[in-house]
This record gives sequence, C-alpha cells and structure tokens, in this order.
Amino acid sequence: MAAAAQSAFDGTWKVDMSKVQMPKQPDVVVVQNGEYACKTCVPPFQVKADGQDHAVSGHPYYDSVALTVVDARTVKETDKKAGKVVTIVTTTVAPDGKSAHFEFTDSSNTNGAPVTGSGEITRVAAGPAGSHAASGSWVTSSFDSLSDNGTTFTFKEEGGVLSMSTPAGQSYQAKIGGAEAPYKGDPGITSVSVKESGSNVLVETDKRDGKVISVSTSTLSADGKSMKIAVEDKLHNRSSSYVAIRQ
Repeated sequence: MAAAAQSAFDGTWKVDMSKVQMPKQPDVVVVQNGEYACKTCVPPFQVKADGQDHAVSGHPYYDSVALTVVDARTVKETDKKAGKVVTIVTTTVAPDGKSAHFEFTDSSNTNGAPVTGSGEITRVAAGPAGSHAASGSWVTSSFDSLSDNGTTFTFKEEGGVLSMSTPAGQSYQAKIGGAEAPYKGDPGITSVSVKESGSNVLVETDKRDGKVISVSTSTLSADGKSMKIAVEDKLHNRSSSYVAIRQ
C-alpha cells in the first residue's frame, strides 16, 4: 500500500495559472531622489537609480542591480550575477496609478532557456510624496502569461526515493521520510527533504545553508488528476497556493 501511495505522485504536472493564489503581503519599493530601494527584499537593498550596475550582497540569484527610470510611469530593473544578465523586469504603472503591468525574463535559476512571463500588480499603498509612480506597496494580482519551463515539473518514485525534475534544470533525489538530499540547479536552495502525511499528501522542505526557507504541501485530488500545492515562504514570511494538473 505504501508503494502505491508514493507512486500516485508519479508523472508530469503543469501549474494551472488561473488557479494561483498569490501572497497577500505586498512588495514595497521606493524610487526617489535618484535612489532605488527594495524594502521587502531579503536582505533589503538600496542602489542608485541611474541605469548602472551596483553591487548588492546576500542574494543567491544576483549580485548586482541596475534600475533605469524609463519615463514617469516605467522602470526597468536588470539583475546580474558574475557579470551575466539573469533577470530583466519592466514595470509600467497605469495612468490612474492603481495598477501596473510587468514583463520579465528570468534565467537566475535555470540551466536552459529563461523563464518568461507577464502579469499585473495592484497597489495597496502609495509611495512617499514626490516619488516615482512605481514606488509603493504592490501585490501580484494575476499572470497574463508564464512560459512552460516555469510551470512544469515531474515526479518519479522508485524504491522509496522521490525524484523531481523541471525543464529549467532543477532536480533532486530524496528518500521519502529520510534525510536531507542535495537540491541541484537552484542557487537559492541547497538541500531538500520530503515526507508523506497520509496517503495523498507530500510535504517538501527546502533549506538554504541549513535554514528552512520554504515548505510546500502537495495534496492529490480524489481522482489523482490534480494536485493543490500550498507554499509557506519562510524567508519572506508569506504564503501562496496553486493547482497543478497531471499531464
């Protein structure tokens, strides 16, 4: 019976972007007086908003940030690691200032083609008086698009060992209910452990240098065709959930 329960997760899964519940806690940024500050980044940083690369520390995915003020409603952030561009995000605030559209390309944790996408964010608080329109507190309200390599993953259980892989190059092989195993292909995650909780629930705990940064609980539907995944982001103290469909 145990083997059957473990193998119930086997297969390729794809996130249904229409059923994503994003975190309710906002991202807070300020662009003002020639400076760009990311207040909710972990750790927070502040750099000149002059379009040039500026070093930041403590971030596994990037080590420099360049913020370009394109116009009164648009900013473009370019992140690099070891001199290589890993992420570009362009954000354009709507004329009424209540929402914004973003487009991004992200290769910060992929060994293949970058993950690309676009979406909408909603303002929940204004920025300081006199700051750029992009300043303030924002929550992601929806994704208009997200490339398949950012929404697809595969599970395979064999002999009590669960293997996970993604088109972007992340992978692990961890004994269910066993010790931590290396997490490969993601500079922000160093180890992972997995355990079962009942016959249709799988709990994955991700760590960075020994510290828990994320706990994901995957619950299979009764027919096994879908899986709800609840994510506790311990690093940013926020939660989200999404539904993956068996392919």
